[in-house]
Amino acid sequence: MLTEPEQRLIAAIQNGFPLSSRPFHEMGLALGLSETELLTQLQDLQNKGVIKRIGVVVHHHELGYRANAMVVWDLPDQMVQDVGAKIRSFDFVSLCYLRRRCLPEWSYNFYCMIHGHKREETLQHADLLTQECGLTPFPRQVLFSRRRFKQYGAHYFNNIST
Repeated sequence: MLTEPEQRLIAAIQNGFPLSSRPFHEMGLALGLSETELLTQLQDLQNKGVIKRIGVVVHHHELGYRANAMVVWDLPDQMVQDVGAKIRSFDFVSLCYLRRRCLPEWSYNFYCMIHGHKREETLQHADLLTQECGLTPFPRQVLFSRRRFKQYGAHYFNNIST
């Protein structure tokens, strides 16, 4: 069971941190806490397993990245670990992961998301990954996003004043 101050803290962070050079300081001020107190409480919540991580939701479209694609490959499972380590080192890749195949309809098991300003740029990035990571022999598809959904992190509490 969470205390009322813990609920207020989670309610505050679920809406995101301020864009600032000291976001924890500003969030602490809004909650009546020092920066150190806020960080201590967040660490306590993490130690209790209430919070697993604090991450960033990047709104690529607003940053000019309008040609976003999921690139999928059908890789031998034993290659995935090494390929993933190589692919995630490219700055135009925001995530990569392994998924279970859904045979016979879908044979792809390795996914990565590429962000580009234009379609041609994204295709060039997909080709670069394929060449640099030795993936030419393996089936690949580049699946461009056609619709953008609102992105936000997890929300647990409503109507709690912060």
